[in-house]
Amino acid sequence: MADEKLFAQPGEGSAIPLGTSTRRVILSLPELMLVEFSFEAGGIGALHAHPHVQSSYVAEGEFEVTIGGATETIGAGGAYIVPSGVTHGVKALTAGRLIDSFTPRRDDFL
Repeated sequence: MADEKLFAQPGEGSAIPLGTSTRRVILSLPELMLVEFSFEAGGIGALHAHPHVQSSYVAEGEFEVTIGGATETIGAGGAYIVPSGVTHGVKALTAGRLIDSFTPRRDDFL
């Protein structure tokens, strides 16, 4: 456990630009990863699927969230879960931030 980073201070980690959004890995262990996504208004998190279970918290803004065939609008303070292998994506209706957790971690984000 001595080599594992267990705490993160505000602003730690590099933001990776992704077009109309950025991704910042906050903390990561093999079993769990915490990631912040910041979106401009109108930004898209394209439909995709992965084997990881994902839980997302809307920290700021309002998002149109699609999971499988269902779509809902979720605002700040709301959350959603994406089961393993289910196609999902988001559209930022306003500028906003999502805090995502993945289990196991997304090695492709490191």
